[in-house]
Amino acid sequence: MKKTKESNSKLKIIPLGGLEQIGMNITAFEYEDSIIVVDCGLSFPEDDMLGIDLVIPDISYLKENEDKVKGFFITHGHEDHIGAIPYVIKEINVPIYATKLTIGIIEHKLKEHELLSKVKRKVVKYGQHINLGNFRVEFIKTNHSIQDAAALAIYSPAGVVVHTGDFKVDYTPVFGDAIDLARFGELGKKGVLALMCDSTNAERPGSTMSEKTVGLALDSIFEENKEHRIIVATFASNVDRVQQIINIANKYGRRVCVEGRSMVNIISTATELGYLAVPENVLVDIDEIKNYPDEKTVIITTGSQGESMAALSRMAAGIHRKITIKPNDTIVLSSTPIPGNEKNVSKIINELSMKGADVIFQDVHVSGHACQEDIKLIYSLVRPKYAIPVHGEYRHLKAQANIAHSLGIDKDDIFILSSGDVLELDDEGAAVTGRVNTGAVYVDGLGVGDVGNIVLRDRQHLAEEGIIIVVMTMDTASGQIVAGPDIVSRGFVYVRGSEDLMEEANQVLQDTVYKIEDSNITDWGKIKTMIKDDLGDFVWKETKRKPMIIPIIMEI
Repeated sequence: MKKTKESNSKLKIIPLGGLEQIGMNITAFEYEDSIIVVDCGLSFPEDDMLGIDLVIPDISYLKENEDKVKGFFITHGHEDHIGAIPYVIKEINVPIYATKLTIGIIEHKLKEHELLSKVKRKVVKYGQHINLGNFRVEFIKTNHSIQDAAALAIYSPAGVVVHTGDFKVDYTPVFGDAIDLARFGELGKKGVLALMCDSTNAERPGSTMSEKTVGLALDSIFEENKEHRIIVATFASNVDRVQQIINIANKYGRRVCVEGRSMVNIISTATELGYLAVPENVLVDIDEIKNYPDEKTVIITTGSQGESMAALSRMAAGIHRKITIKPNDTIVLSSTPIPGNEKNVSKIINELSMKGADVIFQDVHVSGHACQEDIKLIYSLVRPKYAIPVHGEYRHLKAQANIAHSLGIDKDDIFILSSGDVLELDDEGAAVTGRVNTGAVYVDGLGVGDVGNIVLRDRQHLAEEGIIIVVMTMDTASGQIVAGPDIVSRGFVYVRGSEDLMEEANQVLQDTVYKIEDSNITDWGKIKTMIKDDLGDFVWKETKRKPMIIPIIMEI
């Protein structure tokens, strides 16, 4: 795809999410009348997002340019890269391109949302090129903590951009081939305009260990705990980890039970597509596990991050319907806490330990992300003109910017972007030239985007201070208040223990009502404001609290 002399357009790279945060990865690439989108992920709610289930990106920029959007290219099947697809595809229905396992997991999501027949999907093999509008996209083999991960070489008339996706360099993967370093080198020789590289582990020195090293650690745990039931909690999507646990369980003559909805879904998809080999008679249903002695069983479960509704959390809390934690159980947490989850993981370890279980959480996990030496290797092979760190909080992006600079890339050619920045680039230069609208859309139950910051602020207010409802009845003809005011409160004080306070509050309201009647005020808005102000002042003076006050006026 050669750049014509007449054309002096630049390539625009527009991250719509995923920068300065972990999760919600989505990036638009625009050249003239073509836009392609890489990844479409969600993030999980923060503690202050009360009642919110998921957070998905604001795609208003894509909707405004819907006629330009040609397709979605997905690097791998993790939630922070595919989780928003069912919500976004309802707004912008364009084809999805990804490798076999990734498409399999996406199809499961689309089926749940009854979208399977409405969305075009194409399975792409490594080395294959897809032409869409002004772009050509090549899928390159990488390693990650889920199989079938890919980097993308994005060819445009302005030059080639290499996007690594989430990756690590694993020379001895459990399944399939090692990362295709040769292809990165070939692209580097031909000339790469920009490298967008995974920054998650950019602060960590050294190289990331191979997934196979976890198998060795798990094998020694099985060897040392031949008399105990073993429960292993890990990420549902880490099919290689599950494969190793199944292989080791089979070696030691144990039956394996898989528990946790997401774990069951991914394992069934991976087995169907040939990414997971399960020896005959090793897997048993959860209802059958009780037919085997404890020392002959292994339970693989979700919940290694301390998620409150995951299977391991329910076991720890004693509310799992089928599995009860017993003294002498050996429980392995085969993951590292994601930043922000440390407290939840610590709570789970304590709860399990109190039940007499032995909890192992050290040295039974390796990361799926490249550390500093692996990142240096990719830069050395690709030799980009510009460096654009992606995937991570600001400190991770900054750490990668430092790596790029140490390898000889000029500081002016390294761009730490924020979500919404528009970076325009070509051979002659690169600069951030503007911003587009981005942000978070909250998913609460079946509602998408109907809960915003104001609703969340109200929820926070209700959670912290409670609510007082004042009910009264007004005669519209005379303007007289003929019944009430009555006070109903929730989450403010325990009414039975605070009769005096409530009586005084009632008296304050009576005085307000006299004021309203004496002044002949009939405007409902003004009446409500007076009730809120007078009652609010009284409650603050007496309790130093500010509950939400809602006056309700009924007319007769």
